[in-house]
Amino acid sequence: MNTKIKKISATIALIGILATSTNVYADVQIGTGSVTGSGGLSTPIMWDEAFPGEATATIDGIIVTAQVLPILNMVISSDSIALGTLNNTTYTTGSIDLEVGTNASNGVAITASSKNGGLTSATNGSTINNLSADGIAESYVFNSALNAASDSTVAGYTQTANLNTEVNNTTSHTIYSTNKPEESNGTNDVRFSVASRISTQTPAGNDYKDTIVFSITGNF
Repeated sequence: MNTKIKKISATIALIGILATSTNVYADVQIGTGSVTGSGGLSTPIMWDEAFPGEATATIDGIIVTAQVLPILNMVISSDSIALGTLNNTTYTTGSIDLEVGTNASNGVAITASSKNGGLTSATNGSTINNLSADGIAESYVFNSALNAASDSTVAGYTQTANLNTEVNNTTSHTIYSTNKPEESNGTNDVRFSVASRISTQTPAGNDYKDTIVFSITGNF
């Protein structure tokens, strides 16, 4: 009986010695990770109380910022459209080409408007258009059409140029529109044309002219 008690006592004593001699480690804070000027980005640096050991911390929230400046260019192939001598049987047409380059995320729109509402002669005061207020109905037309393959590699890019309208006032007409950025490559995105046909009663004159205003809008 005494022998069993002695064995049990010795076992308990050994367990006590092992428990006393075994080191139990818990992470402790040895510092702080912080970001200057940002009290919200602060975190404790914890050490695992071991040699060799490690201390770790994580700061989540460092923001990287940048900007891309807008680009918008328009090139027009000529400063004039010469129609020459007009006639009453067929349309006489002249054209110029326009090119756009932009990084506008929603593309561009180009409009054209007539400053005179037709071809006007300063000498005789007549205006060539489809209005018949003067008793003479002629025709003065704006057209636009795509002129080359797309310059854009952006997914979902579309371009439109399909204007065909009589012009007899100063209203702006959309001649070209897109929905994404595009490169500037050549001068051939859109072809803009002016066409006119007169009447046999159109007053003679060599100074008929109109001034066309092109406006471009980038949708950034």
